[in-house]
Amino acid sequence: MDNNYNDENDNIRPVFLRGCLIIIAAVVLIAVGFFFTVGILSVINKTSPTELLRGDNGNSENTAPSQPVIPEKENNGTENAINESEKARTAENFSLKEFNSAITALVEEVSPSVVNIRIRVYDNKNILTDAGVGSGIIYTEDGYIITNEHVVSGADEIIVRTIEEKEYKAELVGFNKDTDIAVVKIEASGLKKASFTSIKNVKVGEMVIAIGSPFAIEQTVTFGVVSAKGRDITVASDMLPMVDLIQTDTAINPGNSGGPLINISAQVIGVNNLIFSPSGASAGIGFAIPSDTAVNIAKQIIRYGKARIPYIGIEMSTNQGEVPGVLIAQVFSGYPAEQAGIRAGDVLAKFDGEEIKTSFELYAQMLRHNVDDKIEVEIYRNGTFINLSLVLAESPVTAIN
Repeated sequence: MDNNYNDENDNIRPVFLRGCLIIIAAVVLIAVGFFFTVGILSVINKTSPTELLRGDNGNSENTAPSQPVIPEKENNGTENAINESEKARTAENFSLKEFNSAITALVEEVSPSVVNIRIRVYDNKNILTDAGVGSGIIYTEDGYIITNEHVVSGADEIIVRTIEEKEYKAELVGFNKDTDIAVVKIEASGLKKASFTSIKNVKVGEMVIAIGSPFAIEQTVTFGVVSAKGRDITVASDMLPMVDLIQTDTAINPGNSGGPLINISAQVIGVNNLIFSPSGASAGIGFAIPSDTAVNIAKQIIRYGKARIPYIGIEMSTNQGEVPGVLIAQVFSGYPAEQAGIRAGDVLAKFDGEEIKTSFELYAQMLRHNVDDKIEVEIYRNGTFINLSLVLAESPVTAIN
């Protein structure tokens, strides 16, 4: 009995020892794996194993799980990008506001110099009735106003209305049909006169504004650009061509005639007078008489009661030669060209220092001058350029009026 018991104990002891050794080895392996895992997680989360085991990244009051940390330079980069974007938007808005303010300011400056012109005529019952509407530009503080000849043509009564809604009966001082310029006068003082600038200061593409009374809607403002310069248009067979016109896409409609085309410096660059349109309304092709011509003709009308158009006494022909200029076909006796020594066959290349390529350009240059002005001209004759001087005379057409 005792021997059997001892044998059983001897058999159980090795099994027990092996089991204990296996359990101890398993525990050791689990512990090593645990601490290895904690070490890796602490590296990934950039914290100590102790803080990781505590679960609060060193802050015992914070029980929320740890959040990914954005590197400082990434934060700064994002913030800088946002700031730059906001700055760009702010600058853009500021520029638009500046532009908007500039446009409204110049309209406010020029509008007091723009008037509405209404004409009336007697009907068959001898009653005055409204017959047309246009616009005008205050030229002097004491009431001289520039407009188009076609605006006041045939009027029995002319009514001028200012931006202050004051109405005046106007007197027709004079007009010139070929240049489509007229001057009327109202009895007033302290008016806001317009500022004018030369066509030489105007560039194609620059922004312009028209102010006037299209379809009798007073003080209407439209906006566009200078589409071209130096346009020449023959309006009627019994009239000289309209020369050196400014073309614009600014909306110009019936009633704008006689009103100003202004630049962004609030200066008048032209007097609106024509449109090309199949419908009779604006089609984006309008024309204005350059200020140089309009002002010079207006000055003559105020001084003489009419325009005195300069004349040199030549008949022009098409130049087919190599030298640019106007071919002189005939020289009329007793006029400045003959007196200066110009001959038929000469090519007039320069007029008052300006190159001349067509008869339209020569006519445009003369319209900017006055009778009795002394002018230097350059002609080409037999292979030689010759400089001559002449004194402008008055055109026979205006001299007999």
